[in-house]
Amino acid sequence: MAEDTGYESVICVKPEVHVYRIPPRATNRGYRAADWKLDEPAWSGRLRITSKGKMAFIKLEDKISGELFAQAPVEQYPGSVVEAVTDSSRYFVVRIEDGNGRHAFIGLGFADRGDSFDFNVALQDHFKWVRQESELAKQEADQSAAPKLDLGFKEGQTIKINIGNIKKKDAPGAAKSRPMGSGLLPPPPGAKGGGLLPPPGAQQPAAPAQPNAAATLLDFGSPTPAPAPAPAPAQPSLDLWGDFTTASSSSNKGTVNSGWVQF
Repeated sequence: MAEDTGYESVICVKPEVHVYRIPPRATNRGYRAADWKLDEPAWSGRLRITSKGKMAFIKLEDKISGELFAQAPVEQYPGSVVEAVTDSSRYFVVRIEDGNGRHAFIGLGFADRGDSFDFNVALQDHFKWVRQESELAKQEADQSAAPKLDLGFKEGQTIKINIGNIKKKDAPGAAKSRPMGSGLLPPPPGAKGGGLLPPPGAQQPAAPAQPNAAATLLDFGSPTPAPAPAPAPAQPSLDLWGDFTTASSSSNKGTVNSGWVQF
């Protein structure tokens, strides 16, 4: 990361802050806002925090004209430039500089507790980003200083790759090989062995005429009178009515009773 890119960005703006004159610190226990005259601020205006490279700048400006009242360059946070008081979270002690090597400590207070929280977080986020960028730059420098591995092939060097259990696949669209043969279809089921089917459209030879027993017996083309049936064997005739003239002659054929025959 470049130390100074020349671009200054604004990371926090608060429309109202107060500046206090603070007495010298008598002990090392820290500053207390209760020792200041909180109801009599020395100055009130707007606060802006800007960043330029790794540096952060706390700027106190007039609300209307934007004229700079004081500025505090911050190189690290937490540090000696910005220090929180021991008895409140809304007040800080800030070290300001005039650009000529002179500096002074002032008390900085916010009317709202949320504004003081944003002020604190803005400084923390900026210097967290600075540390991350410094670590990345260090890693890149270490990698560039390390000797590079030569992974290229030397002259005459070869490499052998053994690929097993891989079946060769046919190319898409390629016709599969067929066994060589006569090009004729096999005979249909039930056909006699050795017979060949004629090609489609060819005239089939007429089958030889064979005698037909049924046609010999019955010729439907020319009607022929059917032969007369053979005469049935002779049956002894039976005179059911008998002879009404003589009753004695019907003893072997039956008895006539009122015109009916009994057997």
